[in-house]
Amino acid sequence: MQAHERKDFGQLVKDVMAYYGKDTSKFLLDVWWDACQSFDYEQIVTAVNRHIKDAEHGQFPPKVADMVRILAGTATDRAVIAWGKTLAAMTSVGGHQDVVFDDPAIHAVVEDLGGWPKVCRTETKDLGYLQHRFCESHRAYTRAPGFDYPRRLSGESTDTDGEYLRVGLTPPRPVLVGNADVAQQVYLNGSNTGKTAITFPVRKALEVSKLMRLTNQNDNKGSQG
Repeated sequence: MQAHERKDFGQLVKDVMAYYGKDTSKFLLDVWWDACQSFDYEQIVTAVNRHIKDAEHGQFPPKVADMVRILAGTATDRAVIAWGKTLAAMTSVGGHQDVVFDDPAIHAVVEDLGGWPKVCRTETKDLGYLQHRFCESHRAYTRAPGFDYPRRLSGESTDTDGEYLRVGLTPPRPVLVGNADVAQQVYLNGSNTGKTAITFPVRKALEVSKLMRLTNQNDNKGSQG
C-alpha cells in the first residue's frame, strides 16, 4: 500500500473491529499498518472478507497473524495465476513477438529471468524449475510497496523494427495478454528503458564535463559582451 492509502486502511480496520464489537486504538492501527503495508489495499479487503466468511475463524475478530496467513496464501494464488498466463503466452504467442501482460509483476519477473525470448526457449523438462523461480519472484514483487518494470517484454523480432520503418511499414504492435484495458495501463505506466536503471560513471562524467564547458563558454561570451 501507498502512504495515501493509510487513511482508508485505518477506516477499514475500524469498521471490521466494529463489526465484531471491538474498539481500536492508535497502537492497534499502527501494528496492522506495519504488518500489512507490503500488500495491496485490494488484497487486504479480500483477506478481510475471507476471514469473515471463514466458518472456523470468522466468529472471532481478526488478528494480524490471521491477515498475514491469508495474505500469504493470496500472494501464492496470484503467482500461480500469473504463471498460467505466462505459460499460455509462451505457447500461443512465442518469443518472437512483443507482449504486454495485465500484471506488471510478470514483466519484472520475466526480465529477471533473462527476458521474454529466453523464457520462451525453456525446454519442457525445465519448466517445473522455471515455474518455481517465477512464482517465488512474483510473490516478492507483489509484496513490494512499489517497483519498476519494462513497459513491454521484447521479442526476438523487436530489433527488426527499423527494417519495417525503412520499407514504409508499421512495426507489429505488442500482443496484449489478459485484460486488454489493464494491459494498456501496464504499458503506459512502465519504463521504456528496462526495470533497473544503470548509469555508467565514465559516460556520466563526460556529460557533466561537456555541460561545464558549455557553461564556461557562455559565461566568457557574456563577459566579453
